[in-house]
Amino acid sequence: MIDADATERQWALPDEAATGALAVQLAAMLDDGLVLYLHGPLGAGKTSFARALLTAMGVGERVKSPTYSLVEGYETQDRSAWHLDLYRIADPGELEWLGLDSLADPSALVLVEWPERGAGALPAADMELQLSYAGDGRHALLRALSSRGYRLLQRMALMRGPHASP
Repeated sequence: MIDADATERQWALPDEAATGALAVQLAAMLDDGLVLYLHGPLGAGKTSFARALLTAMGVGERVKSPTYSLVEGYETQDRSAWHLDLYRIADPGELEWLGLDSLADPSALVLVEWPERGAGALPAADMELQLSYAGDGRHALLRALSSRGYRLLQRMALMRGPHASP
């Protein structure tokens, strides 16, 4: 049984380096595939977080924003990774032509910005990250939505950084 109080963690992110450090921490705890939905207003740090996570996972090439291509695929040290930015999608049906069957691979890392625009066409999220403005910095809320996400969040809780809170 999952303890409802332990399904989310919060972080104060005073700058972009702190956002990157949170992504590196998540990468260090990731030992399985993961579907992560990234929420937040424009400029809140979703793409910066995704870049830092993919780089920490061993992507050796430049991590591009998929704003115009909608999806970018990468190979990490041990798995396929997909980064989607659905900001420009008006209807989830538009995703059909992208051939997103690869996203169903349980060992893949799937990062989705603006997932609400692809509702019904995306794999279910294991976790979601909500980034919001907090003064000059950001606030992060990471929520587990599956047993896989819960296990990952518990591993992260054991290694909480100085800006983390339960």
